[in-house]
Amino acid sequence: MTHAVIGRGLLDDVSMALDGVKKVLILHPQALAVSAETLRENLVQKGFEALLAEVPNGEDAKRIEVAAFCWGIMGTSDFHRNDAVIGFGGGATTDLAGFVASTWLRGVRSILIPTTLLGMVDAAIGGKTGINTSEGKNLVGSFYLPHKVFVDLDALETLPKNELLAGMAEVAKYGFIEDPWILEAIESGSEATDHTSETFAEIIRRSISIKERITTADFKEAGQREFLNYGHTLGHAIELAERFKWRHGAAISIGMVFAAELAMLSGKLSEKDVERHRSILGGLGLPLIYRSDRWEMLLATMQRDKKSRGGSLRFVVLDGIGRPGILNAPTPELLFTAFQAIVE
Repeated sequence: MTHAVIGRGLLDDVSMALDGVKKVLILHPQALAVSAETLRENLVQKGFEALLAEVPNGEDAKRIEVAAFCWGIMGTSDFHRNDAVIGFGGGATTDLAGFVASTWLRGVRSILIPTTLLGMVDAAIGGKTGINTSEGKNLVGSFYLPHKVFVDLDALETLPKNELLAGMAEVAKYGFIEDPWILEAIESGSEATDHTSETFAEIIRRSISIKERITTADFKEAGQREFLNYGHTLGHAIELAERFKWRHGAAISIGMVFAAELAMLSGKLSEKDVERHRSILGGLGLPLIYRSDRWEMLLATMQRDKKSRGGSLRFVVLDGIGRPGILNAPTPELLFTAFQAIVE
């Protein structure tokens, strides 16, 4: 089980997760260079040999060339199995850090410090690591639990509003698949997106708790962990089509509306629940529609999705709010009809 510590002002506590460690490599994006150097100095003062590896921003970090750059630093610095990798940044940075840690000497300790809402409630929790290829997102990766995840809500103070709202797509996902309280909190007003409010903190705790519980029960996605991919099949295809220039949450928002339309056409979900998807996600400022000329490209990408079985597509859909299930091998006609409901 992921060991997530949720609170404020947690960076001074990171060293407590490094017992027995001598060397630490801190992966961080350029935007966090100053904060990463502060963290490095703090660890050096406590007796660790701490190094920095600046990686590209966003999904550009999740490339094999960047992983090789990190391996090179660890090799020339003589990192051993009792040393550690810290991922300090958004979800892409923590995905990369987990992958680098899982593959160096077949596994060294990883500590994740997500600094975005998306990283806090999704990417850093549950032990999935990954990098992208030209064929798709996260097609190369591993299941590797971090030793500790520090969810420091103070990190969100400088997060741009658009990034915060994009992260709320994953939060809403937890509401749709399991916890209606989260949806009601979002519908009730602005406190749900105010990172200083207790409502917001409770939303984060509930989201992390859901992911921890599901991933503990099904670590390698043999069953219910698939439900965490609600909206992700089409969402990941949109991200690839947009060359990862779209925010993850924006693509997943459209993916969830598509999944809801698919469920309604399959007789699983009411029209009222589909409209609730649109109301909640649209109310967060997230997109609900996509361009109509990309269907063939999106379909080809979805057929390479990790959830496909024997060439047949599988979609996480809802039988009702809080009741996720799987739709196997929907017909091309059904998929196209659902897509028409989300195009411009």
